[in-house]
Amino acid sequence: MSDAAQIRAQKSADAMWAGDAASQNMGMRIENIAPGKAVLSLRVQQEHSNGHGICHGGIIFSLADSAFAFACNSYNEQVVGQHATISYIRPAKIGDTLIATALELSKTGRSGIYDVTVTRKDGETIAEFRGFSRVVPGQHFSE
Repeated sequence: MSDAAQIRAQKSADAMWAGDAASQNMGMRIENIAPGKAVLSLRVQQEHSNGHGICHGGIIFSLADSAFAFACNSYNEQVVGQHATISYIRPAKIGDTLIATALELSKTGRSGIYDVTVTRKDGETIAEFRGFSRVVPGQHFSE
C-alpha cells in the first residue's frame, strides 16, 4: 500500500466521519482505516440493550454496517450499500467492547463485496456480516 493510498483512505474517513451523526451518537469510534479496510469499536451501553438485557441486534448490525461503509468509501469515491446480511453467533452484553473489522473481498468496476467480523475485545466472534456496495457519482474531497 502506498502512502498516497493510505492518506486518501484517512481523508475519506475524516470527511465521512464529520457528517456521520448516527455512528457518533451510538458511541462508535474509528480505530483503523486503510484502503479497503476499516476497524470500528463500540462499548455496549444500557441504551443499546433489548428486552433480553443483551445488545440489540440492530446495534450490532449498525456497527458492522458503519465499518463496511468506511472500508468501501476508502478510495475517495462515493459508495453506498446495495444490500447486506448478518449472522448473529453469540450475544453481546452491556459493558462489552465490540470491534467490527471490515475487509474488502472484491472490488470490480462499480461493485464491491466486504466481510465484517464483529468480535468482543477478547476476540470472541459475535457476528459475521457481508455487505455489497455500489459506487455512485461524487468524491469525499477534491484531489
